[in-house]
Amino acid sequence: SMAHVITKRCTEGLSGHFATTFILAALTKPCLSKILLIWVSVKSWADAFGGELYSIVTKYSGSLLLQKKYKDVEPTLKIKEVDGLELVKKFSEQMESMLRRKVEAVERLVEAAEDADLNHEYNSSLEFDYYNSLLINEKDENDNYVELGDEFILEPNEHFNNLLVNTTYSDIQLPTNVYNKDPDILNGVYMSEALNPIFVDNFERDPTLTWQYFGSSTGFFRLYPGIKWLPDENGVISFDCRNRGWYIQAATSPKDIVIIVDVSGSMKGLRMTIAKHTIITILDTLGENDFVNIIAYNDYVHFIEPCFKGILVQADRDNREHFKQLVDELQAKGVGTVNKALTESFKILREFRDAGQGGLCNQAIMLITDGAVEDYEAVFEKYNWPDRKVRVFTYLIGREVTFAPNVKWIACNNKGYYTQISTLADVQENVMEYLHVLSRPMVINHDHDIIWTEAYMDSALFASQAQSLLLMTTVAMPVFSKKNETRSHGILLGVVGSDVPLRELLKLAPRYKLGVHGYAFLNTNNGYILSHPDLRPLYKEGKKLKPKPNYNSVDLSEVEWEDQDEIVRNAVSCFGITPPLADKPSVFPPACSLGVVLSRGHGEYILLGNTSVEEGLHDLLQPDLSLANEWIYCITDIDPDHRKLSQLEAVIRFLTGEEPDLECDEELVQEVLFDAVVTAPMEAYWTTLALNMSMETEAGVEMAFLGTRAGLMRSALYVGSEKLSNRKFLTRKDKESIFTMDHFPLWYRRAAEHPPGSFIYSIVSEDDSGNLSLNTRGEKRKFFPYSFQCHAYPNPFIATLTGKFLGAVDGSVMTQLLNMGMFKNPGKHLPLFGPLCHRCQSPVSQGRCPRYGPLTLPVLVPAAAHKHKKHDTLQPCDTEYPVFVYEPAIKETNGLIECGDCQKMFVAQQIASSNLLLLVTDAACDCNIFPPVLLDAKEVKYILLLCDRMRSQKLRRRPDTCHAFHPEENAQDCGGAAELSVSLTLLLLPLALLLR
Repeated sequence: SMAHVITKRCTEGLSGHFATTFILAALTKPCLSKILLIWVSVKSWADAFGGELYSIVTKYSGSLLLQKKYKDVEPTLKIKEVDGLELVKKFSEQMESMLRRKVEAVERLVEAAEDADLNHEYNSSLEFDYYNSLLINEKDENDNYVELGDEFILEPNEHFNNLLVNTTYSDIQLPTNVYNKDPDILNGVYMSEALNPIFVDNFERDPTLTWQYFGSSTGFFRLYPGIKWLPDENGVISFDCRNRGWYIQAATSPKDIVIIVDVSGSMKGLRMTIAKHTIITILDTLGENDFVNIIAYNDYVHFIEPCFKGILVQADRDNREHFKQLVDELQAKGVGTVNKALTESFKILREFRDAGQGGLCNQAIMLITDGAVEDYEAVFEKYNWPDRKVRVFTYLIGREVTFAPNVKWIACNNKGYYTQISTLADVQENVMEYLHVLSRPMVINHDHDIIWTEAYMDSALFASQAQSLLLMTTVAMPVFSKKNETRSHGILLGVVGSDVPLRELLKLAPRYKLGVHGYAFLNTNNGYILSHPDLRPLYKEGKKLKPKPNYNSVDLSEVEWEDQDEIVRNAVSCFGITPPLADKPSVFPPACSLGVVLSRGHGEYILLGNTSVEEGLHDLLQPDLSLANEWIYCITDIDPDHRKLSQLEAVIRFLTGEEPDLECDEELVQEVLFDAVVTAPMEAYWTTLALNMSMETEAGVEMAFLGTRAGLMRSALYVGSEKLSNRKFLTRKDKESIFTMDHFPLWYRRAAEHPPGSFIYSIVSEDDSGNLSLNTRGEKRKFFPYSFQCHAYPNPFIATLTGKFLGAVDGSVMTQLLNMGMFKNPGKHLPLFGPLCHRCQSPVSQGRCPRYGPLTLPVLVPAAAHKHKKHDTLQPCDTEYPVFVYEPAIKETNGLIECGDCQKMFVAQQIASSNLLLLVTDAACDCNIFPPVLLDAKEVKYILLLCDRMRSQKLRRRPDTCHAFHPEENAQDCGGAAELSVSLTLLLLPLALLLR
């Protein structure tokens, strides 16, 4: 029949299975011959549209001229292959050199503090005025400065994020619950005045230093440069330096802790509230290098998390928060018998020690009870004596002192410490005592270990930096008493530290050496990211950016989603690859590894051109040219006179000899000169087009721009700036579209992924909602940029239709395209526990958290509300986020979809030299029996496998040092009044409690 003839002609060149679809349909429904003719039309539409689009963008981009200019200089070019191993060695050596300067600054502070203490004689009646950071510049009603609040000059300083600071002097911060004129505080502050000239000298020697500080064991915090400290909305200063990770890490070695809590009936009411707060405070002193479990006991012993029975788990943030939620739910009932709980604890600690698991350093049991009556000595004889490898710390809850001798005896006979906690206000100080005991061996031996903390947020940079560059680390060292009379007590005076912004480290791994898709990342020994381009530690709540709760415990496997077997993750987290400097021990953080990622194709080679300074300078001065201001062409942040210079200004002054003191990257500057010369003709080309442009016939072309590997950009406007659809594009605020420290522009990266000669088109949202849309009627103009590249790097893209995901617009067609293989979802082939999953916690109003990595989008699930809370609480949840990838080998496809009462025809045709598809469907046929295919993340339901996932622990590298015991340690310094009789203790304790 005629229908058969038409079908045969129309389906030539198609694969057999698609042709058969149309042949059968046409034979059974001859009226479809008209639809077949439409399919032929779609091909011609795609060709015509693609041709016209290609003609326009080729003309206004000037791509052919740019290709010609690079072709002309090709004979003079040199091609250098990038050696990844050589790069990572060079970067790590430079980073280590930079970190050594930070360590030396801290060492000078430690030496000064210890010498000052050695020469200081304690004076219980000392009177001394100091600069209190809360009170400085405060005046009373008579216009006189308040006590401890004298005049303190503060000036904005760009190096300290434009905060008001005093770079000539430090000042003192105290928590609200610490009396600012306590004799211990006054003596410590007076002694630590000796640090002021060292702070200033350190900053003069190394102008890249940021905050330097001394945290005292008595509770005061000396900070340089000095600042004005503001209380919270309740007028309270809750910051206590002794609670900070850098202080605790420097003061103690890794710890395996079992917390035992009495939940018998006598612990009801206030006692249980105090006990819960004590556990939570202990948990807050633990970090990623520590391991922990919690056992509750009354008539029987039970682990508060049944999944963790018989083991210790890493005290990372997720586990600590999980324990806190379970502790909150504890209830008191029954009769308490501590023996079984102690036995279970000793068994766990011994099994972990014997198996080489956990921290393999300090081991301790924390006993929290209101009394102990049974015969527990046999337990210690069997499991802990005579070696006493496990310390036992006891916390007697409540004002009752009947059982005080028993509870104290337990601590004193197991190298621990005893305290009594009768009010919530007592908890903090009493819990901190155990850290001083654990620090004794290190103090007695004077082992000044260098510690580097996990990453934490610099909130002052929220609005000004890429998210992956917001984080900092601290280098810290303990400060000990050198006085001979205190040696056996092992007195820790405090901890000295200095902040190191991670962006300073990444400056030493410049983007131009890594290529468009290359990047450097830093990782901890526990597998957590210190810095990575796909780390997004913030989420948006309303218009405010806030840190995600677990922003500094994101595992490398969650962003390197292609590393399904975690080969890269385990290599950098467990072994380390950084070499020490010659003749010096390594100061590179033992908890930190550097990795460099290079892509095949782009990044493997560097083009080296030869251009004279005179020729290059002329072209650098053209008004259409700019340089990546976050890149380090010349170092401008050391000399204050250079900080006002942009990178382009600095390069020009360096080349002209105006600033001979400038230190510049000569290789990068040479690349910039070459790119400036080769791309210089583009300005005249674009200007000529703009002058001859007919806005009536060629309306819509607004801007042309180009970028080079050296971070050089040129741009030209075809319309007035007031007529731009997106005025933010290519400005400093538009971080995604310009060269930044941690990425090439998005349009540059996307163009590099596609075949030579093709153009990349994208629809960019201008609103804050994140919803992409395009109004085709023209009431609202939408920005539609394109980009182009000259070299091949194949990579798929995500399909969009008028700014929305195709699956959300037409689930039937997207389903059919997936079945035909035009789009693929690689996520469904990944294992359940693979890198598609991530835990997230955030206010429920958000609905979801911003993604961490290419395939990861956490969502939120409200947990059951507690009876005493007015609002739902949130718990972390694991989610899978689907990604649909186009198969570029399929140039065209078509089909019929059975939609119940009708058949829906569709034709998809690739538009040549672009990343566009032309899709034509039958709008008359309602096909809503097919659900939409959405990009929404779905929670992973583990059911019975959840416990396996919670118990599983990834590979990690332990810290290098351990200080668990010292033979000269005075174990009788174990809390309370050791020399008093029981009767005298009973008499004095109530009085002491009243005095407190």
